[in-house]
Amino acid sequence: MKKKKIIVFGLFVALALVAGFIFFLNRATGPGSQLDNYPYEPDTPAPDPHNGVFVSEHGKMTFNGDGKTVVYDFDEELSKLCNLPSGEHEGTYVFLSGDLPPHGSIDVRYDIAHEWEIRVDDTASVIQLGLATPDGKSASVGVDVVTETRIPLLFNGDKFVTITFEKE
Repeated sequence: MKKKKIIVFGLFVALALVAGFIFFLNRATGPGSQLDNYPYEPDTPAPDPHNGVFVSEHGKMTFNGDGKTVVYDFDEELSKLCNLPSGEHEGTYVFLSGDLPPHGSIDVRYDIAHEWEIRVDDTASVIQLGLATPDGKSASVGVDVVTETRIPLLFNGDKFVTITFEKE
């Protein structure tokens, strides 16, 4: 009788493991697990790409409105923070979602972006986007941080610091 109980218990454990594995596979491959795992995006048309000159105390960026290329001129301090060459350079850019498991960071429209990637020659840099609080203890990121007239680059060292580029 005791041997029969052990066998029945073993069968229940095996069935529970199989059911758990099937549930895991369904969640890993079912709806919501592919590239439809986007951050919140309002049912509105995508904003027009940035166009014109954007300035900050650390440099300027010029966009031609194609949504792909930028000419930047960063001072030494900002260049080091961004891991990009200083001075004037032309590159390409894309706004990114931030980490969305299981696919990582994906291209998104700028009004919902958490990151910004700039590529210059063989160098690529992903920069956080956000608005630091005045005390630098926290920051706002996500929806409507980047606007048609504002691109806030967010850096986190001892505290959060924002370098905001505003349209001239």
